[in-house]
Amino acid sequence: MDKKQYLLDKRYLKMANIWAQNSYCKRRQVGAILVKDQMIISDGYNGTPSGFENICEDENNKTKPYVLHAEANAITKVAKSGNSSDGATMYVTSSPCMECSKIIIQAGIKRVVFTDNYRLEDGIELLKRANIEVVQVEIED
Repeated sequence: MDKKQYLLDKRYLKMANIWAQNSYCKRRQVGAILVKDQMIISDGYNGTPSGFENICEDENNKTKPYVLHAEANAITKVAKSGNSSDGATMYVTSSPCMECSKIIIQAGIKRVVFTDNYRLEDGIELLKRANIEVVQVEIED
């Protein structure tokens, strides 16, 4: 990877990290940015569906089953806008889970750049199997 792309990757990941702060989730805040042709075409963070209360965890501190991941929010947001994510890069603060990886593949995203590892790596393995470029970048120096 060239130095210019590496610097861009770090900047977009920093933006995704800032966007994650919009999440009302207490256990974990995740942000995602979709970039295509050097433009941000969508963004998302983990949280409840539109119109639901902004409480992600139940009384036992377990994530509610209907909480959407940042990747899913960014992809559905771009779909709703009428734009296309085909060929885009997704920047996300945590590596995608299996369910989000399936959506990433179907959305035509060709590159995923992330910072932190999710507790399971099956999503990353699926992305690689689909020939999607997967890059882990530390944003702190």
